[in-house]
Amino acid sequence: MFKISSKGTVRALLTCAVLTLGTLAQAQQVFRVTAIPDESPTELSRKAEPLMKYLETKLGMKVEFTPVTDYPASVEALANKKVDMAWFGGFTFVQANVRSGGKVIPLVQRAEDEAFKSVFITTDPTITKLADLKGKDVSFGSQSSTSGHLMPRSFIMQAGLDPDKDFKRVAFSGAHDATIAAVASGKVQAGALNISVWDKFVEEKKVDTSKVRVFFTTPSYYDYNWSVHADMPAATREKLQAAFLALDKSTPEGKAILELQRASKFVATKADNYKGIEAAARAAGLL
Repeated sequence: MFKISSKGTVRALLTCAVLTLGTLAQAQQVFRVTAIPDESPTELSRKAEPLMKYLETKLGMKVEFTPVTDYPASVEALANKKVDMAWFGGFTFVQANVRSGGKVIPLVQRAEDEAFKSVFITTDPTITKLADLKGKDVSFGSQSSTSGHLMPRSFIMQAGLDPDKDFKRVAFSGAHDATIAAVASGKVQAGALNISVWDKFVEEKKVDTSKVRVFFTTPSYYDYNWSVHADMPAATREKLQAAFLALDKSTPEGKAILELQRASKFVATKADNYKGIEAAARAAGLL
């Protein structure tokens, strides 16, 4: 019979324990982050890189940004704990919250997201109000986009139009920058997108405003947030939230990160802030 000394047994068990703990520790040293693909992959990665590096210093572990192909993929990733944190629009947060049985919770949002807006743009001089969209080709962003679809659709319906019946064609560009391109190129006569991306394109002179113009700006609503899963340890959530709240434009690092995120600062948020988004989604038959 094969025997091993008690000393050997202890040594072997300790070795196994160390290896096991080491593997677990290594597995827990990567904090995984994703975001809805509301802009091009290269732009999302450019905006994410400084923030990920900053969070690494605050969390004491590697922070890895992994892009996803579409909005539903970001919802599934956080709901199923394939990632630890996700950048959601208001509607994708609601979808993730419902999908997870209330287990996905919003952590912080930009101050601007407490009163976010969408814009409708066109090159057609005959379009000056939402009612003029009747019989026209109109583009939204992603079907799951808050500022590029849900809320614009909601305000269109409030204006007495049903996009599916009253528009000549409804298109989905997939992203806000793609909506600008579709309108500018004449593929559609009008489009809806978030005001932040529009303002960025105007500031960076990436759109010819002598041809493409805003003809309607929506009332404000709650929108984007960084969300986590409720199973995340409370201490980690608190550390993460504190890191965002500490970002300050008075420091070079804070200024660089906040400008890329198009934020004046981050503020705490809660699920109740998105009840209006949920109601709009249910009214539109999108949830």
